[in-house]
Amino acid sequence: MAIRIPPDYVELAGQLADLARPIARRRFRQPLAVVDKPDRSPATVADLEIEAAMRERLQARAPDHGVYGEEYGQRDADRDWVWALDPIDGTRSFIAGVPLFGVLIALCHQGEPVYGVVEQPIQRERWQGGHGHPTRRNGQPARTRPCRLADAYQFTTSPDQFKTPDDIAAFRRVAAQVSTVRFGADCYAAGLIASGHAHLMVEASLEPYDYMALAPVIEAAGGRATDWSGAPLSFHGDGRFLAAADAELHAQALALLRA
Repeated sequence: MAIRIPPDYVELAGQLADLARPIARRRFRQPLAVVDKPDRSPATVADLEIEAAMRERLQARAPDHGVYGEEYGQRDADRDWVWALDPIDGTRSFIAGVPLFGVLIALCHQGEPVYGVVEQPIQRERWQGGHGHPTRRNGQPARTRPCRLADAYQFTTSPDQFKTPDDIAAFRRVAAQVSTVRFGADCYAAGLIASGHAHLMVEASLEPYDYMALAPVIEAAGGRATDWSGAPLSFHGDGRFLAAADAELHAQALALLRA
């Protein structure tokens, strides 16, 4: 479905990333109180401060839009336009001083992610793109680099993401066929795929705010992103995510996951 994204919505997405960057930089590698949420994932004052700032801006600039955030939950998430926010994707990396976390901002229309921002505050890198907006990294065009499955570099946040024997087996089938598997990059891997440095992401146990921003960034750079059934990503997904540098590589990885 072709969606025309109003220019002021694209501008607003950039403003949200602009708000997040200085907060993350100021809090990074500083003493932080860590709170374990009910799902045992950690949160810090940086997570809370960033999402609060982004929500405040959205309330001022787009009060009729919904919000689906990691830290403060959902507001009007049944609206036509909804923003999915992950203030710190990779909080464990952030806490450990590893500069591979990111801020994720997705603009969704009728449940479909149509524009995304992957912001890496420490390295001052930002990928953004979506429907009608080819992906750019720091303002310069970003394109994926197709390759054979046997030559592919695959990223996965952690092997602990795979909770069931079937998911573990599926991950291993893909990992056995690629050139290299790397762990621990969180959302930064999506930027690496969009810029042609990596080729595959295989993830499970994700929430919508973890993946909604990644899909438009990768696809607007020439790649393909779906769930493990090959269906488009949505707020109602099962947390399984597959992204590839091109449609052929995606199809090959998908066949292995579903074998």
